[in-house]
This record gives sequence, C-alpha cells and structure tokens, in this order.
Amino acid sequence: MNGTAGLAALTVEGRKTSASRAVLVTTVLLVAGIALLAGSLTWAAARGNERVLAQLGPLAGEAGWDRLMGVVAQVTAAASLLGFGTVLSWMFGREFTEGTVSGLFALPVSRPAVAAAKLAVYLLWALGVAALLTALLGAVGTALRLGAVDAGVIGALARQFALTALSALLALPAAWAATLGRGLLPGIATTVGVLVVAQVVAVAGTGAWFPFTAPALWALQPAGVSPVQLALVGLVPLVFVPAVLLTWRRLQLDR
Repeated sequence: MNGTAGLAALTVEGRKTSASRAVLVTTVLLVAGIALLAGSLTWAAARGNERVLAQLGPLAGEAGWDRLMGVVAQVTAAASLLGFGTVLSWMFGREFTEGTVSGLFALPVSRPAVAAAKLAVYLLWALGVAALLTALLGAVGTALRLGAVDAGVIGALARQFALTALSALLALPAAWAATLGRGLLPGIATTVGVLVVAQVVAVAGTGAWFPFTAPALWALQPAGVSPVQLALVGLVPLVFVPAVLLTWRRLQLDR
C-alpha cells in the first residue's frame, strides 16, 4: 500500500472505525471494564472477602500492586483477545454482511490495500487501548493506595501494556476467518476457539511454548517464559497478515 491511494484507504478505514459504535463499546469494555473488575477484586481481597480470595487462587497470597497486576493480567489475557477478535471480525466481516464488498471491486484502490489499511487502523486502535488501559490501571492502584509506584510497579505496568498489545496480534486469525467465512460470526467463533485452546494448553502446563498463551504467562511470571518462547508470538502476524492480504487479493464476488 503506497501513495495517494494507500492514504485514502487509511483515511476511509480510520473514519469508519472511529464512527463505529461496536468499536466504541469494545473500547469502553476493555479499558474501563478490565480496570473496574481488577480494581474491585483487589479491593475486596484486601478487605478479607473469603469468596474473592478463594477465586483468586495463588494470587490470594499476594498483596498491593502484585495482586492487582496479577489479577489484571489474568483478566486481560482472555478479555482482550475476545474484544480484539470481535473488532477484527466487524472490520472485515461487515463488508460482506452489509453488502459493501461489491463496491470495493470498483475502487481505484486494490483490495489488498484496503485490507492492509484495515489492519493498520486496527493496530493503531489496539495500541491506544493498551495505553489507556495501562494508564487507568496506574490510577486505580494509586486510588486504592497499594503503595509507592517504584521500578517494580512500572515494570509490571509495562508488561501489562505489552500483554494487551501482543493480544491484539494474537487476534489476527479472526480477520482471516471473517474473510473466508464472509461474515462476523466465523471470525468471532475462531477467536473463541483460540481462547479455549489457549486455556487448555495453559492448564496442561505447556503454555510457554504456545504463542497464544505465552504473553499471559510472561506477564504473570516473567522469569517463567524465555525470550525465545515470547518471540514465538511473532509467528501469528507473520502467518496471518499475508494470509489476509492474499485472500483479499483473490477475493471474488461469486464465492
């Protein structure tokens, strides 16, 4: 994607995304929802709520910022993947469900350029979500008086930002599935399937080598995931970005 046509595609996709209620609602749920849930659980645990402490498992023995960041990492691992997958499904699947895909064949911008613009806008939005969520978590921890914001806390917040951003990359299969299935539901179903498999692999104890699980494990226990294992996350965009672009290049109206 280059030149005036590429810029036009970026502008159009950016306007569609910024005007979407689906994206707005997802943004609010991801940012405010995760922060509110993690903050509430941390607050209740600090006051000795036995039900909450039982649900926290090993995190029940933590305190202060360590407990908050542990809780939010667990919530983010699942919620962000589902939220990002839903937005990707909307961005790519709506062209088919709303019947606007036929108009793309008449545009001077190539279909791969349109798909690339969608992915670029999506990634910019996801980085914004990660930044907002990280900032809000810092404010929540400060409001709960969890302690001083030292180097350890800043490192935990940085890992939270990275976890959210990496989750955006892990949701990319939804864009390919929504294109192949020509609608929102295939993309969402694929995201749910990936989430289920990731949970099973994590329980099995081999999640550090599974790209869809490694970021969450790293955010919880940085020493338990090696740089090589974390780097495997890069395989997801390496595979699915070209797959999406190729699928859009070969896209036909009759099938």
